[in-house]
Amino acid sequence: MKKIFAAVILASLVACSAQRNITSASSATSGIVVNGKLFTAFYQQQAAEYSALCFQAYNIARLRLDEALQQPTTKPLAIVTDIDETILNNSPYAAHQALQGKDYDGKSWINWTDLGECDTLAGTVSFFNYAASKNVEIFYITNREEKERDGTMKNLQQYGFPYVDSTHLILNEDADNSKESRRQAVAATHNIILLLGDNLADFSDLFDKKTVDERLQNTQLSSAEFGKRFIVLPNWNYGDWETSEYQYNYKLTEAQKDSIIKTVLKSY
Repeated sequence: MKKIFAAVILASLVACSAQRNITSASSATSGIVVNGKLFTAFYQQQAAEYSALCFQAYNIARLRLDEALQQPTTKPLAIVTDIDETILNNSPYAAHQALQGKDYDGKSWINWTDLGECDTLAGTVSFFNYAASKNVEIFYITNREEKERDGTMKNLQQYGFPYVDSTHLILNEDADNSKESRRQAVAATHNIILLLGDNLADFSDLFDKKTVDERLQNTQLSSAEFGKRFIVLPNWNYGDWETSEYQYNYKLTEAQKDSIIKTVLKSY
């Protein structure tokens, strides 16, 4: 009887310990921001609809490219593209962070990009190689930093993206992260026929560090360009759509971000 009683007590202690661990893990991953990143990563990795949206974007891009090839030009043709969530899928990073109860941070991001293990978005490689076969140069304008060059080049080269060299891979050197000066440098020597990105700032300085209302207004002003010269890829994981709600304050805690989100969400 004593042995049975001891076994019951031990089992109860183990169960309580396991429950505390589960509760602790649940607490670590609670909140809108962290759980949101986990759910969007889940969608990005598993939803056929996500692949369909990517194929749709690149199918439209090919149509626009073919149209542009019929037009006269005095400069070499070029396409400007973003990298993250436009041609490379970083959802494993988002999932890794969220499972630890964390959002993005610079150190862990560098550790991730150094691996050079991002998968590609559906339709990307075939589209860019098709463009290259038509003598259209590809410029990769990204806000990845110089210290990420080796991992980024390794990642792009392993999938056979064209024009992956020091001239065409244009990394971030601006403290404000604007891509405008880099786009203008390409435009000085090339006719940019398409821009591809997941964030509106990938297309125009109309969207650089703008408020939520300004972003919406400028999207309306630019409406004719979307699907024509601007090709948008889906990204529910992060972007200025989120940070504009925080007024670009990157020092907010997850709890502070959650609080802001709750104030703007519509419900009934």
